[in-house]
Amino acid sequence: MDTRELEICLTLADLLHFGRASQACNLSASALTRTIQRLEEQVEQPLFLRDNRSVSLSAAGEQFRIYARQTLQEWQRFHAAIKAEQTVAGTLSIYASITAVYSLLPDLLEAYRSAYPEVQLMLRTGAAEQAVGQVQTGEIDLAVAALPDRNRSQIEFLPITTTPLVFIAPQQPESIAVTIEGQLDLARAPLVLPQAGLSRRRLDKWLKSNRITPNISSEVSGNEAIIPMVRLGCGVGIVPQLVLERSPFRDEVRILENAPRLEPYVVGLCSTKRNLQRSSVQAFWQLAEEQSRQER
Repeated sequence: MDTRELEICLTLADLLHFGRASQACNLSASALTRTIQRLEEQVEQPLFLRDNRSVSLSAAGEQFRIYARQTLQEWQRFHAAIKAEQTVAGTLSIYASITAVYSLLPDLLEAYRSAYPEVQLMLRTGAAEQAVGQVQTGEIDLAVAALPDRNRSQIEFLPITTTPLVFIAPQQPESIAVTIEGQLDLARAPLVLPQAGLSRRRLDKWLKSNRITPNISSEVSGNEAIIPMVRLGCGVGIVPQLVLERSPFRDEVRILENAPRLEPYVVGLCSTKRNLQRSSVQAFWQLAEEQSRQER
């Protein structure tokens, strides 16, 4: 017998009417009858006395009702205790760029902190191109990162937003942007590029396919550092638009419209299957999924 069968038996014991009990248990009359018959076969005694007019408990039925109620109460106490032990607690380490901390994480962190105050949050900031590696090496539980273009099978990824890659130059048109017939000439324009990462690989791929040798004037770590370098007149840069929108120098540079169109960034959370088995990580992931569905 299982707890559902015990609940059905108690309902019938309280109502003493097969029709009303079947409705209360959301069962057909025949299904209710079969359940009671199974219980009686296991007890080897009739639990209910019935005729065409009435239903009553037998002596064994009275004793079984006490047993069923005590058993269900013990089960409920056990289930509540197990659930309490599984309360989300422990630690959660998150890696994100400064832009992600300002733009993507505030509401999520606030909701998580409110729902799971027992979890100790650890937030580490750094260059976006290092995010996936931090997760893969096990240094961080989860990270905000762009969907990688390689080794995707090694991580779990939850998309949150999409942002285009844009070319930027100083506000003064004559200072940097080298064009041919209105188009940005990446063979002549000095470039400020990230040392590594997804945007660098996408630009390198585009340059190679167009057989262009770039004029690299500066390489920096992190997308955020590109914008002030461009503002100073060091060259043309390429950054995710989300980073540009959050930069304090966004009004001192301009987006070059007549530039190559590269594949946009899909930005989201990344972790590993092993990390997601931990309750603190899983709870954060689920909150992010809920927020993402609400924003669609």
